[in-house]
Amino acid sequence: MPDETVWRTMLFDFYGELLTEKQREYFDLHYNSDLSLAEIAESSGISRQGVWDIIRRAEAILRETEEKTGLVARFQAQRETLRGVEGKLAVLERITEGEAQKLTREIMDCLNELKQA
Repeated sequence: MPDETVWRTMLFDFYGELLTEKQREYFDLHYNSDLSLAEIAESSGISRQGVWDIIRRAEAILRETEEKTGLVARFQAQRETLRGVEGKLAVLERITEGEAQKLTREIMDCLNELKQA
């Protein structure tokens, strides 16, 4: 599993639309824009505790949704598998010639397209 910061960002990217506008805003400001609770509270006109409660509820929703769907975990597993396949293809490309080498490059191009999607 990626580190906690990356994990939170991925959860937000996958499921952020499930949050209320305020939850999305505060979560994004705190974790992605790196604003402190005090900075968010000051600009929003509520207490630091109020900001923290909203962020904590938002994170709970994101984590519960991931527990139920597993989309982020599957995405991560697929990325790791693709990296492994790319590594094996790179080795295969180095040890083959002719048509096999050409086919290996074509497969690597297909994998790169998948990664971009």
